[in-house]
Amino acid sequence: MNEAGIKSVPGLRSPRAEVEGLVYFGRMVDKVRLAQAGKLPAAYLENLGKGFDASCCEFLGVSYEKLRDRVCQGGSDRELLDWCQSQGRKRDSKDRVFWNGYMSKRGWRDDLSDRLVFRKKESGWEGREEIQTFFDYIEADEGLS
Repeated sequence: MNEAGIKSVPGLRSPRAEVEGLVYFGRMVDKVRLAQAGKLPAAYLENLGKGFDASCCEFLGVSYEKLRDRVCQGGSDRELLDWCQSQGRKRDSKDRVFWNGYMSKRGWRDDLSDRLVFRKKESGWEGREEIQTFFDYIEADEGLS
């Protein structure tokens, strides 16, 4: 358990973990798999398909609902990402570099900065200067860093 009292979630990757050079996708897939197995904590359920999940699906050009249904059919991370690219937008290595940079910096001097400050305060982490982005926050919150 970390400082905020949140227990890490077995089987849930860091948002920084890459699938075929793409951050966050693996975490989103993990959440779907864990929810399907009844192992995703209730605190995560209300936001499935929203926030970063929605952003990732928009980037890939697929609806969250269709991706969720496809994940529930099974397959490896790579197969699922290939499916997304066949159904939505094909993203090349340059697109992925931009996506990774964008996502890894969310909350740092952007439209989510105030939300990050709020979340840090809510967790009692106002003095945690190393938490500069939402990826940092998620990793600290789940005891991944």
